[in-house]
Amino acid sequence: MKEPFIQDNKFEKVDYSLSPLTPAEYDTCRFKNCNFSNADFSNIKFIDCSFESCNMSLVVMHRAAFRGVSFKDCKMLGWHFDHCNQLGLKLKFENCILNHSSFFRTKLTKIEFLNCHLIEVDFTECDLSEAQFSNSDLSGSIFDQAILERADFRNARNYVINPEINKIKGAKFSLSGLPGLVQQFKIFIE
Repeated sequence: MKEPFIQDNKFEKVDYSLSPLTPAEYDTCRFKNCNFSNADFSNIKFIDCSFESCNMSLVVMHRAAFRGVSFKDCKMLGWHFDHCNQLGLKLKFENCILNHSSFFRTKLTKIEFLNCHLIEVDFTECDLSEAQFSNSDLSGSIFDQAILERADFRNARNYVINPEINKIKGAKFSLSGLPGLVQQFKIFIE
């Protein structure tokens, strides 16, 4: 049985914590002010969709597909992007709270994190080539064996990145971010 195809619909102020989102392929749909707290996105496909001002904390996302999906002003605590379908994964985040999320082994080239809270996020073995972290807080986030080539951290803050275990060729950092690059050497910069 083929899943339903839902296109060009706008969903506003719907509480999906009370009634689940219909398993389907959503194409160019807009979700605004919706509550997806603890929702199950397993096997659902989102193509060129946008989520705005939604509570999306602790969403289950086994094999969910996100292709060309943008999130703005969303609360997305504890997401496991490493559980979703990696084929064609393309995301953009603006003013989002992604604390305690995981991108473990996820390919996120050219991803944009604009004005985001990325507190204690796991970027282990993640490909973040050409990523933008503009004005984002990375306190406690883990970068281990990550590909950060040509990524832009110039306006990011509170990151700790070990250049010995991450690929950072061509990455951009500001002078104020220098302590986060040399912390493992136990040196002090004044």
